[in-house]
Amino acid sequence: MLSTYLSANWIGSFLYSIIRISTPLIFASLGACFTKKAGLMNMALESMMLVSALTGVLASAFSQNLIIGMLGAIAGALAVGGIICYCAFYLKTDLYLTSISMNLASVGGTVFALYLICGQKSNSAGILKSLSFPKIDIPILQDIPIIGTALSGHSILTYLAFLMVLVVYFVLNKTRIGLRITASGENPNAVESVGISVRKIRTISFLLSSILCGLAGAYMSMSYVNWFARDMISGRGFISMSATNISNASPFLTCLCAMLFGLSQATANAMQITNAPAELVSALPYVATIIFVFSFAIIQKQRAKSAKKKILVKIQKEQANDN
Repeated sequence: MLSTYLSANWIGSFLYSIIRISTPLIFASLGACFTKKAGLMNMALESMMLVSALTGVLASAFSQNLIIGMLGAIAGALAVGGIICYCAFYLKTDLYLTSISMNLASVGGTVFALYLICGQKSNSAGILKSLSFPKIDIPILQDIPIIGTALSGHSILTYLAFLMVLVVYFVLNKTRIGLRITASGENPNAVESVGISVRKIRTISFLLSSILCGLAGAYMSMSYVNWFARDMISGRGFISMSATNISNASPFLTCLCAMLFGLSQATANAMQITNAPAELVSALPYVATIIFVFSFAIIQKQRAKSAKKKILVKIQKEQANDN
């Protein structure tokens, strides 16, 4: 049994599984970076991903076109984000209550829409002929043991997810809108004082977040599987939000955190073939989330203490020099 787990094929397949599972988490957590930088917590990641997973399947099934399917998924997420922005930023409802309400509404709403269109309440498999994004085999790399198995043969959206890490970093740090988003989160009063609408900037941050969540939903229903199933996101939105908070919205660290959560899920999947209790296996990703968040809180607390201590020592030295 141990020799099976340590074989090159198994290790390569396990690494492949980590990347595959992490892909929607990377998309969604990168989307949450925009709202986090704007001083907001996007608690509607779950509903954005769920609605986009359904609209992506419907668009690809009726058009038989992958691009239209992806655009349909993004449109579904943008619709959710637009409703939340209008309610929270223009009608002045509570953002977090609105987001939670949208999460709850999307669970029943997607099932109702699926029933109206397909006559099924569980999934669209066998009814809608939705398309799936192709997998890409990378020449030369695919022939390398372990590395080739792990990195080659993924969906095109998986490679796009890692490319989006660079894109999000560039947008947040090298563009005018990115700097305005960051400024709106750090000092909204200063931004308003120079004639920039914080409400507009935060709306843009939410819509950018929606686009990335749309790609996450498209991956779930057009790459991970090629059908829509009720509540298929299964908490991935909240896990993605945790990854963003742990990394403090740094795109590269966010990607790493998302992959750590992917590692926990892949480990849980691997444990299913063992005699481990099913309850423990299903709880493992969420236990890992608690452990990561708790560890991050301790690290942040220690850093804050260290920073305060350094400031105190510096003040004491300055006072000693003055005397």
